[in-house]
Amino acid sequence: MNPLGRRIGFMLGLMALVLAFGTCGFVLIERWPWFDAFYMALTTLTTVGYQEVHPLSKAGRIFNSFLIAVGVTTVFLAIAVIAQFAIQAELGAYFGRRRQKRMLDKLEDHYIVCGGGRVGRSVIRELVRNEAPFVLVDSEPDRAEWALQQGYKAVIADATYDETLRDVHIERAKGLVAALPTDAQNVYVTLTAKGMNKDLTVVARATDEQAIPKLKRAGANVVFTPYSYTGHRLAQALLRPHVLSFLDMASAFEGSDLDLEIEQIRVGERSSCASKTLEQARLPQKLGVIVLAVVKSGGRMQFNPSGQTVMEPGDVLIAMGETARLRDLEMQVAGEKR
Repeated sequence: MNPLGRRIGFMLGLMALVLAFGTCGFVLIERWPWFDAFYMALTTLTTVGYQEVHPLSKAGRIFNSFLIAVGVTTVFLAIAVIAQFAIQAELGAYFGRRRQKRMLDKLEDHYIVCGGGRVGRSVIRELVRNEAPFVLVDSEPDRAEWALQQGYKAVIADATYDETLRDVHIERAKGLVAALPTDAQNVYVTLTAKGMNKDLTVVARATDEQAIPKLKRAGANVVFTPYSYTGHRLAQALLRPHVLSFLDMASAFEGSDLDLEIEQIRVGERSSCASKTLEQARLPQKLGVIVLAVVKSGGRMQFNPSGQTVMEPGDVLIAMGETARLRDLEMQVAGEKR
């Protein structure tokens, strides 16, 4: 039960107790019938002001005076408690909205997670592990409340609405995850998001494989189907268990016990590695990382690049190594810390 319900229940119980006390008092002192005693106690507590049911003796009037004092105090106390809670709740909601707006206004180069179900929560855990800024958008209050209780930014709203995406500053966002319950919602939010920020990277979840081309036409950069992905992993576990274990270890998949990751790092304009070859930079020798591939600015990928491959600004290195070594590589190659 929520705090307001508990307070209302307590005050109703207290008033019922005073009413029962008054009824019993009239029965014992004035020898009235139970209904007449109850009616007299009720009119006294509610301060209606009807005349006495039967003439009162002196003892009855003394008891009734005491009942009036106790009853009126109880009624006004109940009104005050409920009013206080209502005012506090209204003020709390107001200042909560103000505080949330200030936090959202600070977001930049962040990720928007649309949908806080099982898929959305898995995405959030990975973003938290990588210390990436994000905000959850979900129309279900309990899912948003889960995120807020964890200390994450969350908005209770419909992600398919333009104003909702504006509130989470989609124009400054780096990427969006469409993990809403239905494919139609994911298509709609992808289409809306791309229309508001054409440079946004959108990753969408599709329940039905027939929705994949629709999501890609709507602007999704990558589309995943959980069932086919799970089936692929199950088959790999049967056919190539050691390969799967290595990939899980390299991608820091849940359950991995080694500090090993695969990371992508963009070559910055001010990087000391810009316009140098891999052999000149000596990244494996200096940092102990393995450069698996180089994605040129035009999108062409060079797998297992030779030492003569030149790293131009805008190229992306795909490297594998320990987390701390990859952070050092990022500082050197990107020219700044992420």
